[in-house]
Amino acid sequence: MEPITAFTVPDQSLLDACSPLPDGVRCGIWDLEGDPQGIGLDEIQAVVLPYAMHSQDVLPRVRRASNLRLVHTQSTGYDGVRERVGDDIAIASAHGVHAAATAELAVGLALGALRGMGQAAQNQLTGTWDSKRWPGLADRRVGLLGVGGIGEEIRRRLDPFEIDLVRIGTRARTDEHGEVHGMDELMDLAPGLEVVIAIVPLNDSTRHIIGQEFLTALPDGAVVVNVARGPVVDTDALTAEVASGRLYCALDVTDPEPLPSDHPLWRLPNALITPHVGGNTEAFPPRIAKLVREQFATMAAGEKPKNLVHEGERLL
Repeated sequence: MEPITAFTVPDQSLLDACSPLPDGVRCGIWDLEGDPQGIGLDEIQAVVLPYAMHSQDVLPRVRRASNLRLVHTQSTGYDGVRERVGDDIAIASAHGVHAAATAELAVGLALGALRGMGQAAQNQLTGTWDSKRWPGLADRRVGLLGVGGIGEEIRRRLDPFEIDLVRIGTRARTDEHGEVHGMDELMDLAPGLEVVIAIVPLNDSTRHIIGQEFLTALPDGAVVVNVARGPVVDTDALTAEVASGRLYCALDVTDPEPLPSDHPLWRLPNALITPHVGGNTEAFPPRIAKLVREQFATMAAGEKPKNLVHEGERLL
């Protein structure tokens, strides 16, 4: 691979955190909203994208950099990036950076739903003391939909909770932690799952994988936790089941996103919603800075970066 030595990051804080830069590396600032600072458009070879973009419609602006070869997300997911920046541009992700934070939120959301924390927060606003028995997490049968890096971190964190864990991946297999069921078994497994945690990537095969048929097959009182991407779940189907009182949900991601303020999910007592903050803890800034600086050094040495999820023809 030809070395890449000219980069941009979206803000000064990330540039400062990556400093001192590896030998031979130049880096400017470009948030994709205005013009790059500290480097010319025609010099830029790689762009670190903003962490939270209100709209991915800004992504095509990277093509203003005529010598662009790679974009680097600050998220684990990269859905929509390839389509918007062009197939010839390589993509690297922040795989691993958000694993711990997203896993802890996934477990927290499951606990919150199963222990009535959302209802308790609403009761606190009205001074209502409503003591009753909630299911709890211990002894539940939990389906973990996704066994990648974050899925493994969720598995590790669930281990002390005395649950019956059912892991579901792309294909059936056995690994060092036991059985992994295939996605083709999902409907057969659904009637026994009391909690479902989704952490699959969004693609054609996973869009609405938690849809009406699957939701209908879940037992009464089951909890759907989504820390993946909003469209993994059919929002209309989920809303109907939650509104009926039959199911609970705990969502960090929604479809659409942000969830409109007048959406009925906001007002349902058996829905717990956080605003897509799974990976956004204080652990994130130092972890992303460490990864980005390592990637700078790797690419400047003419080596392919870690977490390369799409190798565009311009990379080589």
